[in-house]
Parts: sequence; structure tokens; C-alpha cells
Amino acid sequence: MLIKLVEESNIGELEVSSWGQKVCIRKKAGSNGDNPHHNPVNLANLSLASTPPPPRLDQLEIATQGPKAQATKTALIEVKSPMVGTFYKAPAPDAKPYVEIGQMIKPGQVVCIIEAMKLMNEIEAETSGRIVEVLVENAKPVQFGQPLFLIEPA
Repeated sequence: MLIKLVEESNIGELEVSSWGQKVCIRKKAGSNGDNPHHNPVNLANLSLASTPPPPRLDQLEIATQGPKAQATKTALIEVKSPMVGTFYKAPAPDAKPYVEIGQMIKPGQVVCIIEAMKLMNEIEAETSGRIVEVLVENAKPVQFGQPLFLIEPA
């Protein structure tokens, strides 16, 4: 559906981000297309040089990328959500968070809670290290396998 949207429109690139994943669809420059039904002309940008028509579906270039944190911090370990639910960084709204950025943790230490179907599930660290980044806002929904924290191994 996204490919068709790009193909049938005058846009050159479409980028969609959701849950830390990014999909980018862009038309190849200089491709020859054969879609006579959708070839809009903007008179303000009309020049003497001919503008190539929009590319066909088979001439679109698709790129997918993971979260930027993964690309720039490859030596870090992700703590991922083992379930779908709501992320909580503390046991109660007025309580101190389980972990904070810069804090050292050890295996088995509780790092957050995920509420699923009215059950509070404590999420424990599987490795020792230092919390580098918290990737989820408090009281926000999370998906299975979604990264929650980045840990620098000790």
C-alpha cells in the first residue's frame, strides 16, 4: 500500500517510523515510468529541461532501518520487552525508579515493570553493566521484543 502511494503521487520519498522501526521508500532518480494517468505538472517549477516521469512500481527503491540507537551503539546490549503491555519505570507513581541512566546493574536485578492484563510483571536484567539509555517513556505501551533499555556491559 505504501509503495502504491509513492508510485501514484508526486512525492519522491516516503518515510514511516513506528515502534523504533523505520521504512523508507524513495523513487530512483532518472527512472523512466509509464504511468500516464498520474503525471502532475507544477507550472511554478517548470523549466526548459525535461523532467522524467514518475517511476513504475518495479523501479522503486525500498530501504528499512532499525532504531538509530542500534546503528550508533553496536556494543550495547538491549533489554527487550518479553511481552505486550504497559511500561512502568517504578513500582508506584510516587516511588523512585528501579534504575536510572548511569546506574550499574547486575543479573536478576529488577529494571522495570510491564503491566499485562492487570498483572504487574517485574522485568529483570540478564547481564551486568551500566544503564546508558531508557528507550521507553513511563506509562507507555510496549510491544513484544521492543527494546526498553541500552546497557553497556561491565
